Amino acid sequence: MKRIGTLLLFLASLVALNVSAQSPCKWTVKFVDSPTPVKSIVFTAQLKPTWHLYDFKQSGGPMPLTINFDKLSGAKLQGAPKASKAFKKGFDEDFNTDIFFYEGSVTFTQKLEVTDRDKFVAEGYIKGQACSEVVGNCEVVQSEFSFNKNNVAATSKVAQSDPASTQAQDDVAIAETAAAEDTIAPAVAADSSTESIAEKLGSESKLWQPVIQELKDYGDATLHQASSSLWFIFISGFLYGFIALVTPCVWPMIPMTVSFFLKRTKSRKKAIKDALIYGFSIIVIYLLLGIVISLIFGPSALNGMATNAVFNIIFFLLLIFFAVSFFGAFELVLPSKWTNKMDAKADATTGLLSIFFMAFTLTLVSFSCTGPIIGTLLVQVATTNNIIGPVVGLFGFALSLALPFTLFAIFPNMLQSMPKSGGWLNSVKVVLAFLELALSLKFLSVADLAYGWHILDREVFLSLWIVIFTCLGLYLLGKIRFPHDSELKTVSVTRYFLATISLAFAVYMVPGLWGAPLKAISAFAPPLNTQDFSLYDGELHAKFDNYEEGMAYAKQNNKPVLLDFSGFGCVNCRKMENAVWIDPTVRDILDKDYVLITLMVDDKKPLPEVFTVTDQDGNQKKLRTVGDKWSYLQSSKFGATSQPFYVPLDPNGMPLGPSRSYNEDVSAYIDFLKAGLKEFDARKN
Repeated sequence: MKRIGTLLLFLASLVALNVSAQSPCKWTVKFVDSPTPVKSIVFTAQLKPTWHLYDFKQSGGPMPLTINFDKLSGAKLQGAPKASKAFKKGFDEDFNTDIFFYEGSVTFTQKLEVTDRDKFVAEGYIKGQACSEVVGNCEVVQSEFSFNKNNVAATSKVAQSDPASTQAQDDVAIAETAAAEDTIAPAVAADSSTESIAEKLGSESKLWQPVIQELKDYGDATLHQASSSLWFIFISGFLYGFIALVTPCVWPMIPMTVSFFLKRTKSRKKAIKDALIYGFSIIVIYLLLGIVISLIFGPSALNGMATNAVFNIIFFLLLIFFAVSFFGAFELVLPSKWTNKMDAKADATTGLLSIFFMAFTLTLVSFSCTGPIIGTLLVQVATTNNIIGPVVGLFGFALSLALPFTLFAIFPNMLQSMPKSGGWLNSVKVVLAFLELALSLKFLSVADLAYGWHILDREVFLSLWIVIFTCLGLYLLGKIRFPHDSELKTVSVTRYFLATISLAFAVYMVPGLWGAPLKAISAFAPPLNTQDFSLYDGELHAKFDNYEEGMAYAKQNNKPVLLDFSGFGCVNCRKMENAVWIDPTVRDILDKDYVLITLMVDDKKPLPEVFTVTDQDGNQKKLRTVGDKWSYLQSSKFGATSQPFYVPLDPNGMPLGPSRSYNEDVSAYIDFLKAGLKEFDARKN
């Protein structure tokens, strides 16, 4: 069972770092040349057992399969894509509609006629939905493709074409394909490789013009607060490190560490030096991990993963897996030969190398307990969209973890005052299991909100938390026991107070089932608007969730705008909404004096058209979702990437003052809003 648990742990960890590798549908896309002008793009889908993929003709309910061309030039489509086998038919009771789907392996062939080899470009992606009744889940599956003249042999024939009307041919091809019977034609977006979103908007392009310098002229503190955000990340990591210290995997390592250093030398001076090197080695190991994560993923990829459905569901399942282990169902340990080998290396070598091996042994042995803590920290860091965030966070984590080990190695007498390992460590393990169980729901909630599934609305989330923390309180009182727990004859004062806190917290959440705001957990629970039944009407909602529509309304009514960049997975956004916006004065100003526009940067709804834009670093990126569009607006126009981000604007898109980020000072927020109104009135006069 230990080996099985370890194997599952590593598999889950690898999946969390590369979610695409575990997609239920593996795509293979290739271009098939031919001597004739008609070529083929062949899409092969390999589905996992129990999963099925919906056909092009699916309508109503599940997402149909589509082939989307971001750019198509020097060629025209020939009819609709053809499948290698017939689809299966069925009736889905959840969608209440007929479904047409494929299982196993299936190939789709899209034919196209090349009219100009030198200008030939075919770029886009195939996208569909895969579902499994056994797993009880559906996922969006897609794969990008890009082909050009290098894929067409110089000797291949091409069709005769009018060089002046290549785009017109493509439009005709689209119309012909759309008229094909019994299949849904692929959607072809206009070529946007050289045009920005602003240029596409025509007369309203000024709404997208950068105003970074104007904000700096106001002395904007938000654009210069990267250091403060990093301090927050560092402190979070530091606190997570102390939590990891009392886990059953880490605590017993303290006396082992001291024993290791006592055997090395009797020189007090050298013992101090070795202990400091040991602590430094722990920090270096975690820093290297943070650097690798930053270089591989980068801030935008981490932020995308933080709201990715697959990533959040896997992390939800991973925390459930850890919780079940901590409850005592099975034990998670790394293979003994790994730790034994590292321990033997530490004993066999001398000098700095042996100390480093000892630090690495600590990292390996403690991974089963620190893994979920580090993962939670990295997800929190991902939402800040800062490239060095993982490095700073893991530095804080490693520093707090290394400090006690270093101190105990320097002052071994301090061990005498430490509580010995025993039943209390198992109790800590079970308490952590309850907390991980509660925290896992946050990850499921992020995916639920970003994709609009509505399977974990607020009342469901609160009901589960009430049950979890009630059970935690009963466990601390000895009313619930798990396999590795010893009999609790008496309840200590500490356990009694912790049980009281847990039960009181469960009672505190009960009114939330009827709509109470519950400010203490607003950052974790889904927003109030997801609740079916609510007696509370004090929550503020934005008038618009579309930038252009909100700005048009503001211009028509001659009112200032408060632009709010937020996210479904943004913890601090929920805190601001439930701690600041709920204030009567703030709510009154926003509701009556401003046009409030909230833009969700992690909204996964697809855009009607794919845009190719150039970011501030000169890199091209494609915007496919609504969230991509708002994220690009925030970075290109305002030079900011973190949420929440508030900026007052006039109806022409020009700032009325500096921006503002996360700060729960209500009076300062009121002054911020009033300053924007004052500037707006001054401009009118």
